[in-house]
Amino acid sequence: MKTVDEHLADILAATHRLAPLDLALLEAVHGVLAEPVTAPVNLPPFDNSAMDGYAVLASDVAGASETSPVTLSVVGDIAAGDQEAYGIRAGLCARIMTGAPVPAGCDAIVPVEWTDGGTAKVAIRRPAVAGHYIRRSGEDVTEGQVVLEPGTRLGAAQIGMLAAVGRARVAVRPRPRVVVLSTGSELVEPGSSVGPGQIWDANGFALTAAATEAGGVGFRQGVIGDDPRQVLAAIEEQLGFADLVITSGGVSMGARDVVKEVLSGLGTMKFEQVAMRPGKPQGFGLLDDHTPIFTLPGNPVSAFVSFQVFVRPALRALQGLPPDPLPTVTARLTTPVSSPSGLRHFLRGALVYRHGAYEVSPAEGQGSHQIFSLSSSNCLMVVGDDVTSLDAGAPVDVMMLP
Repeated sequence: MKTVDEHLADILAATHRLAPLDLALLEAVHGVLAEPVTAPVNLPPFDNSAMDGYAVLASDVAGASETSPVTLSVVGDIAAGDQEAYGIRAGLCARIMTGAPVPAGCDAIVPVEWTDGGTAKVAIRRPAVAGHYIRRSGEDVTEGQVVLEPGTRLGAAQIGMLAAVGRARVAVRPRPRVVVLSTGSELVEPGSSVGPGQIWDANGFALTAAATEAGGVGFRQGVIGDDPRQVLAAIEEQLGFADLVITSGGVSMGARDVVKEVLSGLGTMKFEQVAMRPGKPQGFGLLDDHTPIFTLPGNPVSAFVSFQVFVRPALRALQGLPPDPLPTVTARLTTPVSSPSGLRHFLRGALVYRHGAYEVSPAEGQGSHQIFSLSSSNCLMVVGDDVTSLDAGAPVDVMMLP
């Protein structure tokens, strides 16, 4: 059997990042930036007011107090977006709105709350030092500064930054299109009634959701039976559209493992046993020379664990990101666990942070078919290949689930 690390290394060696696309900003959301972005101007581009109030000379209001206010003549109103040139000299002031350009000669903003709100004359009851409530040009970003680096995932704040420096379009590596196909004549669509020997398709929905959680765009195809021609046709139909294909079921050692039957010998497909539990039977390869296809086991927990261990890093690699595993911490076991020799064991569990340290408790059901214990867990405990038991209180690596 291959080790988990060997299988993952082979996957990553065959997985190449997607070519960047030039996209409008709102089309680029959740994509990964493929170019450095610099500011063409200072931000803010001009000195502006941080408050609604009055633009003044600090020296004029130095002696202002509640009992002895300073009265100044108001010479105008300056609104945000005002393009007229204004100047302030001693004894005068101007009403000013938040974001409006600071007039020449002004060196402080007095908030309206410190005044009587006058329009022709204003009584100012508190002093303001030079620079008070003035946003200086370039105090956020300076001209030529790199504001976003390649490899940045573009969320709302980053899209706002792009717009703030005047970018309407940007080069990004798009979210990979992930097509998920569930195989098996025993599967029926949720919402339908089940007959003898039938089950609802959980894998198709779980894996599609997992692909979306991992930064891809998941597309679930309908259930495919065990007819080899239908399975092959369904896979081939997606190759012109998908950046990555996932199948579940039909890859073990049974008499009707149809996925293994139809894909063996195509492209670079290999079907192997990986030293892990759950998820030992694995298949991976490239079809049409560039589309990765993962053929995962049919048991729902096996498929889910296989996705997190193998598919998730590949999705990150497609986007030009480091193929990091799930965030991992070290936790203390609350109860002992056992593990088969020679297999890396991924156990479902409940992770909590208590008294300055992580603690983890194994889920009661660890069978590869027991999806309830998976849905009730927030982590996977990773027991090493050469470890057969761990006592309560022992440290263990824990992968935190999304």
